[in-house]
Amino acid sequence: MISNDRTFPAARVVALGTATSKALGMARSILMASFFGTSLAQSVFVLAFKVPNLFRRLFGEGALSAAFIPVFAETLETRGKEEADRLAGRMGSLLAATLAMLAGGGMLVLLAIRFGAAPGDKAALFLSLLTIMLPYLFFICLFAFCMALLNTFRHFAMPAFSPVLLNIVWIAVLLWVCPRFGDAPEERIFGVAWGVLAAGALQLLAQLPVLAKIGLRLPVKFTLRDRQVQAVLRAMGPAALGMGVFQINVLVDGFLALWVAEWAPAALDFAVILVYLPLGVFGTALGTVLLPVFSRQAVSNERDRIRHTLGHSLAGLFAVLIPAAVGLMVLARPIVQLVYEWPGRQFDSASTLQTARALLFYAPGLLVFGAYKALVPAFYAFKDTRTPVRVGMAAAGLNFVLNVFFILTWPADFRHAGLACATVLASVANCAVLLWLLQRGIGSLDWRAFARTALVSCLAAALMALAAAGTHASLEAWSVGGEGAALKARQAIAVGAAIAAGALTYGGLLLVWRRKILLANAGANKP
Repeated sequence: MISNDRTFPAARVVALGTATSKALGMARSILMASFFGTSLAQSVFVLAFKVPNLFRRLFGEGALSAAFIPVFAETLETRGKEEADRLAGRMGSLLAATLAMLAGGGMLVLLAIRFGAAPGDKAALFLSLLTIMLPYLFFICLFAFCMALLNTFRHFAMPAFSPVLLNIVWIAVLLWVCPRFGDAPEERIFGVAWGVLAAGALQLLAQLPVLAKIGLRLPVKFTLRDRQVQAVLRAMGPAALGMGVFQINVLVDGFLALWVAEWAPAALDFAVILVYLPLGVFGTALGTVLLPVFSRQAVSNERDRIRHTLGHSLAGLFAVLIPAAVGLMVLARPIVQLVYEWPGRQFDSASTLQTARALLFYAPGLLVFGAYKALVPAFYAFKDTRTPVRVGMAAAGLNFVLNVFFILTWPADFRHAGLACATVLASVANCAVLLWLLQRGIGSLDWRAFARTALVSCLAAALMALAAAGTHASLEAWSVGGEGAALKARQAIAVGAAIAAGALTYGGLLLVWRRKILLANAGANKP
């Protein structure tokens, strides 16, 4: 049963760390909006920061972890900690060398382009920021590798809380370092780039004492002849190829947004931050825990338990994310205004409108973004990295086609929202195909019980939306009065009252229908 796996207690630890990081991350985002708004500097920084994070998906918690964790978990279970330590050392050595070559070679190429091709202002700013932040990929990918090791040993606290370091350093840089770089946003943004690099190094260093405490020495040895290393690389290859295509597609999306308007990448990024706030607290936390849980169950070929764990996880995700998605859609503009728009700062009313439109179309994606984080670990647990890759490549192609179609057909002020809509639609197709293929291997989920829970959540969320929208509408005229701190206080009261009314409505209805939910879950709990 799930309780024996301690899945949800571990998920709570990850959720607490993630929630702390997200709270600080929100403070960081507010400061970024205050300093840079939806300016060209912010948009170009967003694009440049995507590049090292692209490699993080490949060599961090993405393709490498997907291929490595099942092999490492199997080695730990069948051959002991010492042999698992050797495997981790060999993979870590190979990873570090690869990342160092990528970062060093990439910086040389970027410098050659900058000083040899005389790029325009946008390109020059992008290349300069990317040159500074490219070494971040070395630190963040090794951090993700260490995080995977610790999670396999059920040490979730340090990996979960380490991103807090990134946000603390980032906030400190914004407040005390950026003003020393100049007055213009295009000058101050370089302080942020250097702060990101320093924070990446701190995140990696924080993992090392915990690894030593659990007895992992990670002996340095460079070899490609080890059969387990070869097995990991063979499994990683297809995933890296597919994930690389998908991440390049994400980067292309960013450049398409910059083509739509200079402010579009920044507006989309600020909207995504709000979407990932509820997703990160629960969806990411559960996804982090599920991979080692599924891996251990797969070693014992416990398909019934995997099916039960997956069904229970999806039901829990939807019960939390359905009201979150509906709330973000109903209160998109007032939430954006409250969080980002501060009087006299760079994020103005135009930025609010641009970001709220993107948020309206991103918010429904909460459900499929969360479902994806629960589905993919089930494939990885069976060492099947090819299926998510093939499906993901098809989804990336669909996403690109939809992006181009929406850019060409939507009104100019909504084209960036069309990019958000394309992302959600492609994700729906991706998850639907993954779920269908997964059930062919582990058997069908208890859809009857799941449908009951989802239906109750949807009905409650619909009534919640009416309560939240009505409450905010009754306070909207009052909330625009005053100036400065008084204005923000009124906005906070109006949005807070709307959220409280919605939460009480949703929670109250679930309590009323609790018996039906328990009956649905009772059916789902039968392995």
